[in-house]
Amino acid sequence: MKPTHIFQTEGITAGYENKMILHDVSISIPSNQISIIIGANGCGKSTLLKTMAKLIKPTSGQVTMDGKPINKIPPKQLARVLGLLPQSPIVPEGITVADLVGRGRYPHQSFLKGWTQKDYEAVTEAMEMMNITQFADRHIDELSGGQRQRVWIAMALAQQTDILFLDEPTTFLDITYQIEILDLLTDLNRKLGTTIVMVLHDINLSARYADYIFALHQGKLVEEGEPSKIITSELIKDIFGLHCTVIEDPVSGSPSVVPIGRHHANFYMDKQTYGAELS
Repeated sequence: MKPTHIFQTEGITAGYENKMILHDVSISIPSNQISIIIGANGCGKSTLLKTMAKLIKPTSGQVTMDGKPINKIPPKQLARVLGLLPQSPIVPEGITVADLVGRGRYPHQSFLKGWTQKDYEAVTEAMEMMNITQFADRHIDELSGGQRQRVWIAMALAQQTDILFLDEPTTFLDITYQIEILDLLTDLNRKLGTTIVMVLHDINLSARYADYIFALHQGKLVEEGEPSKIITSELIKDIFGLHCTVIEDPVSGSPSVVPIGRHHANFYMDKQTYGAELS
């Protein structure tokens, strides 16, 4: 099992140039669990992930790992513990799939130390897990969006870190591969104890796969906890402005959000009224 790390943000305010996105956010990441950050577009989900990964420096507050501010941890040392898959990674021109996945091993190498058998095995295993071995010698720009996303995830897996941050890892993927990726990440967590923090847009998949959820609204943390305890119609209305009803997912038992749009509101209200009359 992966070691336990205490990863926290303490009153962080952060953003870009003169526009602050996050405001006084304090969270503690549950170690060896799957945490998912939810919220509307622009609420600060990606900014929070980047700030925790040391890509954005907070204007106030701090991010700590095991009690030590991450800005005092050397980048390569941090990269041996923490892996990050950003939302829109830049593809190096002309690079092959195998070479890109291999870059995940960079934190484990040094100037005097070349590739080891462990490095090769880590890359091979990551490519097999993502079912991209057949693309090993192809250039990244020859692949579809979904195939590229699987390559990026393989690179993050090859890094073999204790903590893994992923910003929208199911982007560009068909529903079949979305479930496959989330199942794979769950396997990593359950079998190895990898601490996983993700940003996801799909509330129902978030509720199904998360052990713990952080809900953001306009740059502030408004709710956190287990999905079964915090996913309510009131929360969804507050952070998304969406009317809905929440039922039990018949497959997982987790909360499942059913949106109520204008074209179905009358049907829903009539059904509720009819049910009340019967009772």
